Amino acid sequence: MADTIDRSASSLLGDLVSQVTELFRKEIMLLRAELGEKATQAVTACGLIVAAVVLALTALNVLAAALVVALENLGIPGGWAALIVGVILAAIAWALASKGISALKASNLAPERAARAASRDAALVKGKM
Repeated sequence: MADTIDRSASSLLGDLVSQVTELFRKEIMLLRAELGEKATQAVTACGLIVAAVVLALTALNVLAAALVVALENLGIPGGWAALIVGVILAAIAWALASKGISALKASNLAPERAARAASRDAALVKGKM
């Protein structure tokens, strides 16, 4: 009878170890998938920032040209038109940069689902032991 109890306990312990191993393997897969999603999000945010920088440089060129023309020809509409275009491009660049920077905040890039699942699984394993 004691052999049956010992075998059952060792069998249960073996099952627990294999299930915990499988659980951790799945947790790693979840973490990899979530980090991939976060990497894509970071690359997209960087693309927005690059677009903002390009537009900002263009805006600075247009604003500089507008300022030169406005100073040289005070009162000629062409310079003011360039100034309006420069201000609009600068506003678009600011909006893109703001969106990109907010998307890159560390709280947006943390693997939240994997952390919650690992914590939940650790508590479950601790409860089984």
